[in-house]
Amino acid sequence: MVATTLPFRDDLTVDYDAYAEHVRWLIDNGCDGVVPNGSLGEYQTLTPEERAKVVTVAVEAAGDGARVMPGVAAYGSAESRRWAEQAAEAGAGSVLLLPPNAYRADRAAVRAHYAEVAQAGLPIVAYNNPIDTKVDLVPPLLAELHAEGSIVAVKEFSGDVRRAYEIAELAPELDLLIGADDVLLELALAGAVGWIAGYPNALPQASATLYRAAVAGDLPVALPLYKSLHSLLRWDSKTEFVQAIKLSQDIAGRRGGPTRAPRLPLVPEIDAAVRAATEKAIAEGHK
Repeated sequence: MVATTLPFRDDLTVDYDAYAEHVRWLIDNGCDGVVPNGSLGEYQTLTPEERAKVVTVAVEAAGDGARVMPGVAAYGSAESRRWAEQAAEAGAGSVLLLPPNAYRADRAAVRAHYAEVAQAGLPIVAYNNPIDTKVDLVPPLLAELHAEGSIVAVKEFSGDVRRAYEIAELAPELDLLIGADDVLLELALAGAVGWIAGYPNALPQASATLYRAAVAGDLPVALPLYKSLHSLLRWDSKTEFVQAIKLSQDIAGRRGGPTRAPRLPLVPEIDAAVRAATEKAIAEGHK
């Protein structure tokens, strides 16, 4: 499932036609579905009207709502529930939900937040990103959320691959999804059954090949490909990940284009590093 970037025109209006084409292109090139309105989609900068239309465009372009998992993060639980309801009305099959992130919510607040949004009726994938949210969905808390029927899966972005084994012990029916591109192989070998991915926006075929080999335990295929791509994949875990992935799209011949403020263009040193890693991947035949 690709956490899609969102194409903006030069005047920073949303290019919905280009977004629809991007969704279709990703699916045609081996990806299973898309996650609109995640951080890569710059949802924080969108108006409510833009954010709602991105979901409807994604569902229509994908041709199957089960292939679409909108991000429904918001500062308030009621607002996240409304976005989950909008996703359901649009025909999406599931939603991706961060914990409360306006403050360091405690365990009770996190449980109440997920229970509230679950009332919208769509399966919820919890998104654990303690680096940015300062709220850590540790394995015991994930097990509670799953036991309460609030979540069906977790996108694990902590970077601590050891958690995969504790999650499996405490909540064996909870699906583990790879949340960061640069721990793909480690989490796949630890039992992950999905990947909410960034770099397929630029290199979908290579990414799909890597993912499928990794979850199948096919190390002769997965390991050399992972090593070849890792200098690129690690940009998914850096602060500049949106600009980096959009730049890689531009280099790969897919318009990434500008980002909205407060994200700024990459500084020259980072721009050069992303370019070098992308050009290396393309020169090695990855697409």
